[in-house]
Amino acid sequence: MLRPVPLTPEISLHLAEPGAGLFDASAGQFHSDRPPPFFSFAWAGGQALARFLLDHPESVRGRRVTDLATGSGLVAIAAARAGAAEVTAVDTDPAALAAVTRNAAANAVPVAVAATPPPGVEVMVAGDAFYTARVAEQMTAALLAARRSGARVLVGDPGRGYLPERLFDRRAEYQVPVPAALEETERLPTTVWEMRPPPGGR
Repeated sequence: MLRPVPLTPEISLHLAEPGAGLFDASAGQFHSDRPPPFFSFAWAGGQALARFLLDHPESVRGRRVTDLATGSGLVAIAAARAGAAEVTAVDTDPAALAAVTRNAAANAVPVAVAATPPPGVEVMVAGDAFYTARVAEQMTAALLAARRSGARVLVGDPGRGYLPERLFDRRAEYQVPVPAALEETERLPTTVWEMRPPPGGR
């Protein structure tokens, strides 16, 4: 169902029906060989980060942007709308990349898709990607590598509990509308963070 995203109504996405949870969006069953359909929802961290990019287009304008663990592609689409020179949405789930292609077309913006980050990234973004300890460890390593190579790194996180805050500075905070069926609340306080330069780094 194509509908506007609550915090970024400038962007519409193909999302699960209102009132649906993650289990509902998977047709009632998960498979160990296939990740849940995270791309069917506009998660709080992604909404906040997308809002930040739209409100601060200078963050990405004219730059090569990679959206890591993109899900629906919301943040990638926001970066493209904000004037990024190139945007690549990265996800390990082929179904998510297909969803990004549909969503980018629906918003009439160019977004490339890939299973791994391309070279030459100038800004790396990640929305709501610190939801388990294992995933957080992988994300932190990838973001640190990008930061050490000189990229600016921005993330959106609603306090999932696994973000290594010591590596980041706060940039903005939002009250994000979310589905109660998904989050057991109707709003989540969500922070946009920027990764600090590495010691002696750029």
